[in-house]
Amino acid sequence: MQPELTLTRPKRHFLPENYELNAWADAQPFYDNLLSRPLTNADDLRRWFADRSELESYLSENFAWRYIRMTCDTANADLTERLNFFIETIQPPMTELGDELDKKALQSLLLADLTTPEYAIMVRGMRQASAIFRPENIPLQTELQTEERQYAATVGAMTVVIDTDGMREEVTLQKASDRLQSTNRAVREDAWFLIQQRRFDDHDKLDDLFTRLVTLRHQMAQNAGFANYRDYAFAALGRFDYTPDDCFTFHAAVAEAVVPLVSRQMAERQQKLAQNDPSVTTLRPWDHKVDPDGLPPLVPFTTGNELIEKTIRCFDKLDTSGELGGYLRVMRRMGHLDLESRKGKAPGGYNYPLEEIGVPFIFMNATSSLRDLVTMVHEGGHAVHSFLTRELPLKAFRNPPMEVAELASMAMELISMDHWDAFFDPNDSRTPEQAAEQLRRAKRQHLESIIEMLPWVATIDKFQHWVYEHPPGVADDHSVADRRANWTRIFTQFSDTVTDWSGLTHFQEYLWQKQLHLYEVPFYYIEYGIAQLGAIGVWRNYRQNPQQALQGYKNALKLGYKAPIRDIYAAAHVPFDFSKDHIGALMAFVQEEIDKL
Repeated sequence: MQPELTLTRPKRHFLPENYELNAWADAQPFYDNLLSRPLTNADDLRRWFADRSELESYLSENFAWRYIRMTCDTANADLTERLNFFIETIQPPMTELGDELDKKALQSLLLADLTTPEYAIMVRGMRQASAIFRPENIPLQTELQTEERQYAATVGAMTVVIDTDGMREEVTLQKASDRLQSTNRAVREDAWFLIQQRRFDDHDKLDDLFTRLVTLRHQMAQNAGFANYRDYAFAALGRFDYTPDDCFTFHAAVAEAVVPLVSRQMAERQQKLAQNDPSVTTLRPWDHKVDPDGLPPLVPFTTGNELIEKTIRCFDKLDTSGELGGYLRVMRRMGHLDLESRKGKAPGGYNYPLEEIGVPFIFMNATSSLRDLVTMVHEGGHAVHSFLTRELPLKAFRNPPMEVAELASMAMELISMDHWDAFFDPNDSRTPEQAAEQLRRAKRQHLESIIEMLPWVATIDKFQHWVYEHPPGVADDHSVADRRANWTRIFTQFSDTVTDWSGLTHFQEYLWQKQLHLYEVPFYYIEYGIAQLGAIGVWRNYRQNPQQALQGYKNALKLGYKAPIRDIYAAAHVPFDFSKDHIGALMAFVQEEIDKL
C-alpha cells in the first residue's frame, strides 16, 4: 500500500504565486508578454510553450470551478452569474488572443527544432484550430454557451411527486427512476409515466432551445467555410483518426451485430417476467430495469460517503499497490466530490480535470442504484487518467481526445468488475451466499447494459448527423415535425423488436431530449461507442492476464495526448477498429461472459 498522497499546485514560473483573475485586465499583460516575446532558439520556444500552458491551465481551472459550482446549485443566481461573467467577459478575448498565439508559434521557423512526437501532435492540433478560427464566431460561441446552460437549468429543476408509504414526496427524476426497478409493475409504470410526463411538459421549451442551438452552430460552420456544422465539429474536435463515413460504418455494424442481441435479451426478459407476473403479456418500457427474476433492486451503497469508501476499496483490490485507490483518497480529502442527487443540481455526471492542481472533481447524481456504482467507477477511471497525466509538462499533452478519455473510464467499469465484491460485502448485513448472488446479478446487469448501450450511442450519433446535415433555416431545412419523424425513424432502426411502445408515441418522439450531449457538447457521443469497443478489448485481455492488462491500461493513459489515438490504443494492447467483424467478435465475447453468469 502506497503512503497517503499529498498533492499541491506546482510552483508557478510565469504567473505570480498569488495571482487572481477578477477582470480581463488581469490576464491581458500575460498575453501581451507572450505575443511580444522574441524567440531566438528552441529553448526559448519550449519556455514560451510552458508559460502559455501555465497561463491557460490557470484560466481553465478558474472556469472549471465556476462551472462546477453552478452545476452543484443551478438555482443559485450568483453562481450562474459568475460563470456567465467568464463566458461573456473573459472567454472572447482569450479565444481571439489564443488564435494569435497559435499563429505566432506556427510562423516560427524554430518549430522544426521540436522534433519529438508529442510536439508534432500538439502542432497538428494548433494548425487545425488556426485554419478554422474566425473572429466573427467569437460572439456566436459566447451566445451558444449562454444558451447551452439553459438546458442544465431546465432539467435540473425537474421534479416529480411520488407516494412513499402514504407520504407524498417531491424528488428528482434520478431518484424517481429508482422505482423503475420495483418488482411491483404498477409502481414502476407509475414512475415511468411521471418521469416521461415531466420531461414532456417542457418539450416545447427544449425544442425551441435546440433549434436556436442548431441554428447558431450552423452559422459558425458557414463562417468557417464548412457546408454544415457536422464537418466543422469534426475539425474542431480534432478528429484526425476517423471520418463521418467511419461513423456510418459503426452505425451499420451496430444495427447488424448488436441490435439482434438486444432483441434476444428483451425476449428472455419478457419470458422471465411473465413467469412471475401473468400481466406481462407484452414488454413495456417500464419493464426494462426491473430484475427479470422478480428480485428486489440491488443496493450497493446507501450514502455518498459509503459510495466513495467502497469505490476506494474496490480500486485497492484492483491495484494492490494502492496507487488507484490513493487517487480517490486525495480527492476525498480535498473535497473534490459531489456525489448525491438533490433538487436544483444539474443532471448527469462528470469528472472535471483541474489543470493547475491536477486533482480532478467528480460530480454525479447518485441515489443508491447499480447504475450509480457504474457511474462512480466510470468517473473514477477519468480521475485516474487525470492523475496519470498531471506531471506532463504542457496542457496540450495532458488533454487527450475523448476517444481516449472514454477508454479510461469504460475500461475501468469492466476491469474493476471482478472487485465489486467491495460493494456486496457479507459484512454489510448480507450472508456470503447473498453477497455472491448479488455480485453475480450486478455483473450480468452491467454486461447486458453494455450491449444495450451501443445501439443508443448509434441512435444519438446518427440523429446528430441528420440534424446538422439538414439544419433549420436553410434551403435543406427541417421543421420540428421533421425532427420528430427522423428521430423516430432512427430510434426504430436501433431498437429491439420486443418492446411494445403502443400508445406512447408522444413520449418516444422526445426521448432524445434527455441526452445532455445533444445540447451542451454536440457530436461528443460516438466516442462512447468507440471507447466501449476498446474497453471490452482491455477487459478481454484482463481476463487472460490481469497484471499485464492493468499495466497496459496505465501505460496508455500515461501517454496523455503525446501520440495518435491508434498508438494509444495499441499501448493498451487493443485495436482502434469499429468494423462489423470486430464488433461481432467483441459482442460474442460479452455474450459468452453473460452466459457464464
